[in-house]
Amino acid sequence: MSDSTFASLEDLAAHLRDILDTKKYILLYAYNGTGKTRLSIAFKDLGKQGDERDTLYFNAFTEDLFTWDNDLDGDSERVLKLNSTSRFFAGLDELEMENRIRPFLRRYATFDFSIDYQTWTVTFSREIQTGGTTQTIDNIKVSRGEENFFIWCFFLAIVQLAMDGAEAYRWVKYLYIDDPISSLDENNAIAIAHNLGQLLKRQAGEIRTVISSHHTLFFNVLCNELSNAKKYFLSYRREPNHYMIRDTGDTPFFHHVAMLIELYQASQSGQIYTYHFNILRSILEKSASFHGYSGFAACIKQDADDPEGILYARVINLLSHDGYSLYEPREMLDENKAYFRKILNDFLSRYPFNSDLFAAASEEAEAS
Repeated sequence: MSDSTFASLEDLAAHLRDILDTKKYILLYAYNGTGKTRLSIAFKDLGKQGDERDTLYFNAFTEDLFTWDNDLDGDSERVLKLNSTSRFFAGLDELEMENRIRPFLRRYATFDFSIDYQTWTVTFSREIQTGGTTQTIDNIKVSRGEENFFIWCFFLAIVQLAMDGAEAYRWVKYLYIDDPISSLDENNAIAIAHNLGQLLKRQAGEIRTVISSHHTLFFNVLCNELSNAKKYFLSYRREPNHYMIRDTGDTPFFHHVAMLIELYQASQSGQIYTYHFNILRSILEKSASFHGYSGFAACIKQDADDPEGILYARVINLLSHDGYSLYEPREMLDENKAYFRKILNDFLSRYPFNSDLFAAASEEAEAS
């Protein structure tokens, strides 16, 4: 691993642009308060040349382009207002945005929407079942989480336009995405990271991407999806007042430990879902690669009645798949939970991870 230090976020942003001359993706993990959002702005500002821009970004400022008018007087015509002066919305009235947003939104939400390009507002509706009939409720106020999903899917639709070479977005050379959805639960973190990774890999053009996050599971899945990305841990040191990135290599030094703690906590609490097998398999694969083996079965304890570890390798193959169990997070059957616990506990017994980390996870599981 190697460290690089920078006196300012502007210097770091310039360094990231240099890396993107030869790499298509950069993944940054950083704790909240490190400066991730400010770094995204510094990166964007370096691409300003008069009225010209080169970076399409998603961060807290992007979300501020959408504001609610809750119709406090009439309490009926609730709309989400779009800041039509922003380049973010350039040319949308000619691009059939509803049809571009809906395929993304249907992965995460059940409500529908309509965009009025005359007033630059969005109205929302939801279908409900009453007495065997379907009724549409208009002008609803969606939850904050649903609103975040809508804005994220709006952004993805614009990313798709940029990748497809739409005239309104031909200025886009870089994407900078900072923590797309706050307070993600595990299943949505996996789904969003997986879908984002697949979208980025499908592009035929040369748009370069930086993604930063404080969410370990989201970052972990992206590391798997974008395996050729440069992966860094970003930190800030007050003394001597500099920013530092650490190249974590193909197996980031922090996220596999965080994932093991998460798996251990799930094992202790009993809330074990099918997607936990995907995380376990990823850790086994990286461990096998680190130790020079060609397959993850080498990291499974070999019992006397299963000397090649074939049974448990088959269990992992059966219960893990490329979709990460995205859309139907199902709790495991008791038999599969037993398999999961045995594979995980044998792995932790075989490799000497810091036991204090897992003791803390046990206490947290008991308290929850």
